[in-house]
Amino acid sequence: MSQLPPMNSPPMMPIGGGMLKPHRAGTVLALGILALVLNFGCGLGWILGIIAWVMGNADLREMDAGTMDPSGRGNTSAGRICGIISVVLAAIGLVVYVALMALGILSFAAAGAAGASRP
Repeated sequence: MSQLPPMNSPPMMPIGGGMLKPHRAGTVLALGILALVLNFGCGLGWILGIIAWVMGNADLREMDAGTMDPSGRGNTSAGRICGIISVVLAAIGLVVYVALMALGILSFAAAGAAGASRP
Protein backbone atom coordinates (compact mmCIF):
# COMPACT_ATOMS: atom_id res chain seq x y z
CA MET A 1 0.00 0.00 0.00
CA SER A 2 1.48 3.38 -1.00
CA GLN A 3 1.60 6.35 1.28
CA LEU A 4 -0.23 9.44 0.05
CA PRO A 5 0.53 12.99 1.22
CA PRO A 6 -2.06 14.67 3.43
CA MET A 7 -5.00 16.17 1.54
CA ASN A 8 -4.17 19.78 2.47
CA SER A 9 -0.56 19.74 1.22
CA PRO A 10 0.30 20.65 -2.38
CA PRO A 11 1.36 17.79 -4.64
CA MET A 12 5.09 17.30 -4.91
CA MET A 13 7.06 15.87 -7.79
CA PRO A 14 10.36 14.03 -7.52
CA ILE A 15 13.15 15.78 -9.43
CA GLY A 16 16.83 15.20 -8.87
CA GLY A 17 16.33 13.09 -5.78
CA GLY A 18 14.21 15.69 -3.95
CA MET A 19 10.58 16.64 -3.97
CA LEU A 20 9.64 19.88 -5.74
CA LYS A 21 6.34 21.69 -5.83
CA PRO A 22 4.81 21.90 -9.30
CA HIS A 23 5.02 25.27 -11.01
CA ARG A 24 1.94 27.47 -11.56
CA ALA A 25 3.19 28.97 -14.82
CA GLY A 26 -0.09 28.40 -16.66
CA THR A 27 -2.07 30.17 -13.95
CA VAL A 28 0.32 33.12 -13.74
CA LEU A 29 0.41 33.49 -17.54
CA ALA A 30 -3.38 33.26 -17.85
CA LEU A 31 -3.84 35.88 -15.13
CA GLY A 32 -1.32 38.20 -16.80
CA ILE A 33 -2.95 37.92 -20.22
CA LEU A 34 -6.45 38.35 -18.77
CA ALA A 35 -5.20 41.41 -16.90
CA LEU A 36 -4.10 43.03 -20.16
CA VAL A 37 -7.36 42.15 -21.92
CA LEU A 38 -9.54 43.39 -19.06
CA ASN A 39 -7.47 46.58 -18.81
CA PHE A 40 -8.46 47.51 -22.34
CA GLY A 41 -11.97 46.08 -22.01
CA CYS A 42 -13.33 47.45 -18.76
CA GLY A 43 -10.38 48.92 -16.87
CA LEU A 44 -10.38 46.35 -14.07
CA GLY A 45 -7.38 44.34 -15.28
CA TRP A 46 -5.10 45.87 -12.68
CA ILE A 47 -6.64 43.56 -10.07
CA LEU A 48 -5.58 40.43 -11.96
CA GLY A 49 -2.31 42.17 -12.83
CA ILE A 50 -1.40 42.56 -9.18
CA ILE A 51 -2.29 38.91 -8.52
CA ALA A 52 -0.15 37.73 -11.48
CA TRP A 53 2.72 39.98 -10.36
CA VAL A 54 2.66 38.69 -6.77
CA MET A 55 2.21 35.02 -7.74
CA GLY A 56 4.97 35.29 -10.35
CA ASN A 57 7.39 36.84 -7.87
CA ALA A 58 6.64 34.16 -5.29
CA ASP A 59 7.03 31.32 -7.80
CA LEU A 60 10.28 32.69 -9.24
CA ARG A 61 11.64 33.05 -5.69
CA GLU A 62 10.74 29.41 -4.96
CA MET A 63 12.31 28.29 -8.25
CA ASP A 64 15.51 30.13 -7.33
CA ALA A 65 15.47 28.50 -3.90
CA GLY A 66 15.10 25.07 -5.50
CA THR A 67 11.75 24.19 -3.93
CA MET A 68 9.63 24.53 -7.11
CA ASP A 69 9.90 22.87 -10.51
CA PRO A 70 11.91 25.30 -12.66
CA SER A 71 10.54 24.07 -16.00
CA GLY A 72 7.82 26.78 -15.95
CA ARG A 73 10.21 29.69 -15.43
CA GLY A 74 9.64 31.20 -18.90
CA ASN A 75 5.84 31.24 -18.70
CA THR A 76 5.94 32.43 -15.10
CA SER A 77 8.18 35.34 -16.09
CA ALA A 78 5.93 36.17 -19.06
CA GLY A 79 2.81 36.18 -16.87
CA ARG A 80 4.54 38.33 -14.27
CA ILE A 81 5.63 40.82 -16.93
CA CYS A 82 2.10 40.96 -18.38
CA GLY A 83 0.81 41.68 -14.87
CA ILE A 84 3.35 44.46 -14.39
CA ILE A 85 2.45 45.99 -17.76
CA SER A 86 -1.27 45.92 -16.95
CA VAL A 87 -0.71 47.64 -13.59
CA VAL A 88 1.49 50.32 -15.19
CA LEU A 89 -1.05 50.91 -17.98
CA ALA A 90 -3.85 51.18 -15.42
CA ALA A 91 -1.83 53.73 -13.42
CA ILE A 92 -1.13 55.78 -16.57
CA GLY A 93 -4.82 55.59 -17.49
CA LEU A 94 -5.80 56.80 -14.03
CA VAL A 95 -3.42 59.76 -14.24
CA VAL A 96 -4.75 60.70 -17.70
CA TYR A 97 -8.35 60.37 -16.46
CA VAL A 98 -7.71 62.60 -13.45
CA ALA A 99 -5.90 65.16 -15.62
CA LEU A 100 -8.77 65.25 -18.13
CA MET A 101 -11.33 65.61 -15.35
CA ALA A 102 -9.35 68.47 -13.81
CA LEU A 103 -9.02 70.13 -17.22
CA GLY A 104 -12.76 69.78 -17.78
CA ILE A 105 -13.60 71.26 -14.37
CA LEU A 106 -11.20 74.14 -14.91
CA SER A 107 -12.56 74.91 -18.38
CA PHE A 108 -16.13 74.74 -17.09
CA ALA A 109 -15.25 77.12 -14.26
CA ALA A 110 -13.45 79.46 -16.68
CA ALA A 111 -16.43 79.46 -19.03
CA GLY A 112 -18.75 80.21 -16.13
CA ALA A 113 -16.56 83.05 -14.93
CA ALA A 114 -16.30 84.49 -18.45
CA GLY A 115 -20.07 84.33 -18.89
CA ALA A 116 -20.72 85.97 -15.51
CA SER A 117 -18.53 88.97 -16.30
CA ARG A 118 -20.44 89.92 -19.46
CA PRO A 119 -22.82 92.86 -19.22
